[in-house]
Amino acid sequence: MAKIIRSEPNAILSKAVEYHGFIYTQGVVARDLDQDITAQTRDVLTQIDAILEEHGTDNTRLLQAQIWLKNIADRDAMNEVWSAWLPEGAAPARACVQAEMASPRVLVEIMLVTTK
Repeated sequence: MAKIIRSEPNAILSKAVEYHGFIYTQGVVARDLDQDITAQTRDVLTQIDAILEEHGTDNTRLLQAQIWLKNIADRDAMNEVWSAWLPEGAAPARACVQAEMASPRVLVEIMLVTTK
């Protein structure tokens, strides 16, 4: 039976779960919620880089992304940061939707599936 590796599990979620070489991240939000969409997106992607590194992979191995925005009007600004972060030719399958966030200060949340 393959081992399931859970990073920093708590009562309701794990930061990431690894199984059979696939890594599933939690929905990652910015640490400083007083920032604008650009800064929040940069912080989320920095945190994702750390999660992926912890699991021995990086953003060249992305399979799927789910992105939630508080305001879909922020999509272009978020996409500027997202596109600069993605390696050329390595964009994952992706959904990006407007959603009611857990906190009104959260402007973006990103969840990934990747592989080693």
